Amino acid sequence: MPQLGLLRGRAWTVLLGQLRRPPGSVCIRAVRSHSQGTRDLSPQQMVVREKILDVIVSCFKRHGAKGLDTPAFELKEMLTEKYGEDSGLIYDLKDQGGELLSLRYDLTVPFARYLAMNKVKKMKRYHVGKVWRRESPTKVQGRYREFYQCDFDIAGQFDPMIPDAECLKIMCEILSGLQLGDFLIKVNDRRILDGIFAVCGVPESKFHAICSSVDKLDKISWKDVRHEMVVKKGLAPEVADQIGDYVQCHGGISLVEQMFQDPRLSQNKQVLEGLGDLKLLFEYLTLFGVAEKVSFDLSLARGLDYYTGVIYEAVLLQTPVHAKEEPLNVGSVAAGGRYDGLVGMFDPRGHKVPCVGLSIGVERIFSILEQRMKTFGEKIRTTETQVFVATPQKNFLQERLKLIAELWDAGIKAELMYKNNPKLLPQLHYCENMGIPLVVITGEQELKEGVITLRSVASREEVAIKRENLVAEIQKRLSES
Repeated sequence: MPQLGLLRGRAWTVLLGQLRRPPGSVCIRAVRSHSQGTRDLSPQQMVVREKILDVIVSCFKRHGAKGLDTPAFELKEMLTEKYGEDSGLIYDLKDQGGELLSLRYDLTVPFARYLAMNKVKKMKRYHVGKVWRRESPTKVQGRYREFYQCDFDIAGQFDPMIPDAECLKIMCEILSGLQLGDFLIKVNDRRILDGIFAVCGVPESKFHAICSSVDKLDKISWKDVRHEMVVKKGLAPEVADQIGDYVQCHGGISLVEQMFQDPRLSQNKQVLEGLGDLKLLFEYLTLFGVAEKVSFDLSLARGLDYYTGVIYEAVLLQTPVHAKEEPLNVGSVAAGGRYDGLVGMFDPRGHKVPCVGLSIGVERIFSILEQRMKTFGEKIRTTETQVFVATPQKNFLQERLKLIAELWDAGIKAELMYKNNPKLLPQLHYCENMGIPLVVITGEQELKEGVITLRSVASREEVAIKRENLVAEIQKRLSES
């Protein structure tokens, strides 16, 4: 055996691994990082995520939503043929004894399955959970293979556009509350798109395929989209050109009125239904005070097959909130729409439950806030500890344990050092580093006089408090801070 004192760095690590490895075991020479498209979150990152989720869930609850959860995996047959071209991104699980299962791709299809299975005809629900997609991850843009979605949906038969308008209002409240900067919500209607395809001469069998191409207009140019339609999907060039004349239009309520006057579109029943709903939607959005944040955009297609009516997508405008910030292109940060036929696909008798909803892109929002923190060097508290129980003297562990138990029982968030005889200075330094606002100090003198020393970490001021009044004094100070 080589002399251990002469080993350095990797050689030492390899030797230790050989010494500790049981006979017949496999040696993993290096610990691999997590799977591509996933990540670990540090305590600092978790604080930011929890704040984001708190803003989102608080808004959902403010609008009367109930919480719901569904399994991380579903029967594969439940998910297939619901996502169009994106079905290839579903993670299939290995057959474990007869059931073919897949990880959920979104929270919408499981919600529709839940409604059908439980024969629920009316529900306003929110759901926060992980979903999985086999797409190429782009960490710069907040795109991952495993990520959280925060969904809000309204299921039930109601008068037109009232639930839809509330969904858009919720989007505005959340994006404003997160202080992400200026944003725009694009709206369209799948019936209008299908009507445009029909009047332009697209065969009905190609509607979904051409819709999927149009959906790429926020990522690639019309020239490239046209090329895909003609070369890859076999659409006649003159038909593609007619589609291009429409899908490059965007505006407000005036564009809705203009479309009503179009001699070709005004002959199509689907288009007229869609335009009528959008006109009503803009009226309600004006009453909600958010119409200026919404744009009627004919290029918006939302590639998922289950949408049947109004669709929408929120994008951040490339204007940083602060001067030092770099613009971050993260794509859409929220999206949704109406899907009136999805529940019926799970019901044995095909009974439909109209639904409309939205999903907030937590990972993309997190990317923006994380970059902002790095730019400004913001320090984040990773704990919520309010009080630290300390002592300057030996043999006071029992007294500290009794004291901290009293604080915990009173609902006060408290910590102590896990040592029998800690020195005072390291205890105070810990409080300063962790941002703990108050320290209670007990020692021989305090015990003799029946008091506790209460120290403010920020000002370093100390005051003696009667032992029986300590909890009340701490609660008073915390309520004032």
